[in-house]
Amino acid sequence: MLRLAVTTNAETFDRMRRPLTDRNIAAEHLPAKGRTFDLTTPPTQQFDVGFVYPSRIFEGAVIDAQYEIPWVNDRAAVLTSRNKAGVIAALNAAGISVPDTLIVSNPTSPAAIRETIAESTLSYPIVIKPNSTTQGIGIAKLEDEDSLFGVIDYLNLLHDFNATGDKSFLLQEYLPDAKDYRVMILDGEYAGAVERQLPESKRRDGRWKHNVHRGADASGVDLPPSHRQIAEQVAEHLSIPYLGVDLLVTEDRVVVGETNARPTIDTATKYDPGFYDRLASLIERTANQK
Repeated sequence: MLRLAVTTNAETFDRMRRPLTDRNIAAEHLPAKGRTFDLTTPPTQQFDVGFVYPSRIFEGAVIDAQYEIPWVNDRAAVLTSRNKAGVIAALNAAGISVPDTLIVSNPTSPAAIRETIAESTLSYPIVIKPNSTTQGIGIAKLEDEDSLFGVIDYLNLLHDFNATGDKSFLLQEYLPDAKDYRVMILDGEYAGAVERQLPESKRRDGRWKHNVHRGADASGVDLPPSHRQIAEQVAEHLSIPYLGVDLLVTEDRVVVGETNARPTIDTATKYDPGFYDRLASLIERTANQK
C-alpha cells in the first residue's frame, strides 16, 4: 500500500482517507506546523509520495530534505498559485479573461496609487485583497477613495515590519452580480464544480464574500463545456495537476478570479463519478517519479 503524506488534517484529509484506502493508498498526516523538527536525526516515518507541498515554505524545505518524496502539487505549484498577481498577469497574457486588476507594491505613494487608478478602467466600489492569502482573508470592498486609503494606511503599518515577506496587494474590479464557482481540475481535466453562495439572510445584511470559510454554502453544479474548458486551460497554462479554479460569471463575462493549489475536497457527490479513481491514479503516477 502506498503511503501518502498529507500536511494538513482538515476536511480534505478526513474526506480522502477512506476512498483512497479502498484504492490501496494510505493517507497519513505529516504535520508541517505546530511542532518541532529534529534536523539531525532521520525521521522514523516513511512515505512514498506527498499530496500538496506545505504552505509554509521553510518547513516544507525541511520535510523535503528529510523525506525525499515527490509531491502531487510541488513547491513550484504552491508558489505559483499563491501569487494572485502573477496568476492574473500570466492568464491575461495567455488570452484568458480575468478581472481588471492593479497590483501595488509597497512602499508606493498615495499620489501614484491615485494616478494609476485614474488611468485604469477601475471604478468604485473596488475590491482590495492581499496578494498571497486564501479563504477570503484580508479582502474588503471599498466604496470610495477615503475608504481605500484608510485600508492602505493599515496595510502600510503591517508592511513596515521587515519580517513581512509579501508587501503587495491587489486592487480589483467588483462584479456585484457575478456567480461564484469553484471548479476542480484533476490531472488537467474537469472533475466537478460547486457554486458558492451566501445565504439570502446574510446577503440582506450586506455580506458579499462567497467563500465557504466565511459562511457561504457550496452546491454541486453541472457547468457548461465552455466554462469547463476555461478552467482546464488555466490548469494547463499554470502546469498544476490538482487545482481549484475560481470562475466569476456574469451575463456577458466569464473571468478567472483566483486559483488554489490546495483546494478543499468537497463531498464526493459534488464531483464527477470516478473522481477518486482519477486522484488515486495521479498519486500513483507521482509516486513512481521517486
